[in-house]
Amino acid sequence: MQFDNLCKYLAEKYPDKFASWLLGQPTTSVEVLKNELSLEPIRADSVTFLRTQSQILHLEFQVQVPSGKPMPLRMLNYFVRLYWQYNLPVTQVLIWLQQTTNPAVFETQFRQGLTSHGYQVIRMWEQPPEPLLQDPALLPMAVLAASDNATELLTQVASEVAKIESNVQRQEISASTEILAGLRFNKNLIRNLFREGMMRESVIYQDILEEGRQEEALKMVMRPLTRRFGTLSPDLQARIQVLSVAQLEDLNEALFDFSEFSDLVNWLEERR
Repeated sequence: MQFDNLCKYLAEKYPDKFASWLLGQPTTSVEVLKNELSLEPIRADSVTFLRTQSQILHLEFQVQVPSGKPMPLRMLNYFVRLYWQYNLPVTQVLIWLQQTTNPAVFETQFRQGLTSHGYQVIRMWEQPPEPLLQDPALLPMAVLAASDNATELLTQVASEVAKIESNVQRQEISASTEILAGLRFNKNLIRNLFREGMMRESVIYQDILEEGRQEEALKMVMRPLTRRFGTLSPDLQARIQVLSVAQLEDLNEALFDFSEFSDLVNWLEERR
């Protein structure tokens, strides 16, 4: 289950709520920016860019410390691209979702030679739950917050979810809460406190399942493509990334019939 993508979904559906929480003040007229930056395009799967009237808010959700490029370097990279493109002050918030003692989650800046770049870090297990419990949009994040009695906190969140009047919103927030609670709580406990059927009927739950299938199908296709044709251009990568699960499965089968790189290009052209 893509916990970080779920947080991205919530932040983009309720941008004013997340901006107000993270900036510490009521914030309205928040615009969700596209999740691709100029220069050489990079796709930001678990990243959300919000623009208020006076600044850009960059939210990065992480469950585990990623391999490869360290987070401080990634944050610097995003900062430069955002400032280059929008020429506005950029506030960056890196949100770690699952508790760990890995030293990387305590890093708050990039330093190399004369270059120094800082950013805000939130470790959810250290955050007070009270501000999150006051807004339905933030209830899913509350299950990861600090508490002397985690089970009591989960029970309180479930109680607040049950108070949501809109049936559609209640289903979506319940589904989101149950999924994120899986990072911290036993599945049986979650099922006892939430109605399992509500989650399975939820549109967001189905969307997240589809995102997971699409991501796995994409990995299944990109590995043999890279081995066979080398690193693809950003344009070709972008065109492959937007294919549906069914189309990716078709592409995986078609790979056996490709004899030249042009066969791949022609296959993609036919599906524009």
